[in-house]
Amino acid sequence: MRRVTLFVNGTSSNGKVVAVFGSLEDLLSAASSKLGIKVSRVYNENRGLIDDITLIRDDDVLYVSEEDPSEDPQDDLTDPEKDQTHTDWLTLNVGGRCFTTTRSTLVSKEPESMLAHMFREKDVWGNKRDSKGAFLIDRSPDYFEPILNFLRHGQLIINEGINPLGVLEEARFFGIEQLAEQLETLIKSSQPPLDHSPLSRKEFIRYLLATTTKSELRCQGLNFHGADLSRLDLRYINFKMANLSGANLSHANLSGANLERADLSLACLDAANLQGVKMLCTNAEGASLRGCNFEDPAGIKANLEGANLKGVDMEGSQMTGINLRVATLKNAKLKNCNLRGATLAGTDLENCDLSGCDLQEANLRGSNVKGAIFEEMLTPLHMSQSVR
Repeated sequence: MRRVTLFVNGTSSNGKVVAVFGSLEDLLSAASSKLGIKVSRVYNENRGLIDDITLIRDDDVLYVSEEDPSEDPQDDLTDPEKDQTHTDWLTLNVGGRCFTTTRSTLVSKEPESMLAHMFREKDVWGNKRDSKGAFLIDRSPDYFEPILNFLRHGQLIINEGINPLGVLEEARFFGIEQLAEQLETLIKSSQPPLDHSPLSRKEFIRYLLATTTKSELRCQGLNFHGADLSRLDLRYINFKMANLSGANLSHANLSGANLERADLSLACLDAANLQGVKMLCTNAEGASLRGCNFEDPAGIKANLEGANLKGVDMEGSQMTGINLRVATLKNAKLKNCNLRGATLAGTDLENCDLSGCDLQEANLRGSNVKGAIFEEMLTPLHMSQSVR
């Protein structure tokens, strides 16, 4: 009995030892079974096609193929590029680390990706190679490995110590859309949920007690939606851009507080002390400010310039010298308010109830007083005070 070593045409590895018996067809059948391909031709080491079983000697090295007989097996062995193209195996040098895979792996899973376009056809992109014939790719090998594995089996597997954000950037670079979507979901789910819950009265009081009276308390951008902050000493606190919508600030001392661009919509500030308060561009639509004191004995004027005060109830408030320039007071209630020397230039007072107000020396130039109510005024309103 003779035995021979068989290799797939174009390779020099993964050979199989086969016993030679019977006819040439028996050898082809045995080779097909061993190598997992349908073998139709056998070549010797000297490039010759074997068509007779008697030509085979013991311990011969043979090459089998399904291809056309004109294919030269020895040329395949001496040409690495032809070997990779023929056998569909490629070696990629990614950032100094080599990965071996098949061409079908790179082009089948994501046919529109950059990798698929690079390796679908030979030399279309003019890919550079290293001294061993591996294709050079200047990317991170740590982040490339999960991408290659995904193309192999369709599963996202990231080893410990590998940042998913880095893999996501590589997936986007190579245009692996399915993987990018999975990574975005993974990253989003792994992040701790943002806590947008509003601060409670208890939490805020603990915050106040931990701060000295001389320290500036910064509450900028915090969420106090619906919080009960009534009767608290909130002087000079920075509430800039804070969410105070629906909060209860009645009888609170907000003297010198900064409420610029804060949301006070539907909040209750009845009888609050607002001396020298800064409320530029504040949204206080629908809020209640009945009986508030904006008048500072030291002469510091409260500034509500550009504030949204639509539908607010400010009845009986002390607002001497207040700055309401270009503010919106449409449908607001300002009955019996002290507005002496107030700046209302350019203010929208449409349908505003100003009955019983003291508007002595107030500046209403350019204000919109369409539908406004001026009944029972304490002092006469001169035409020079309003031009519209």
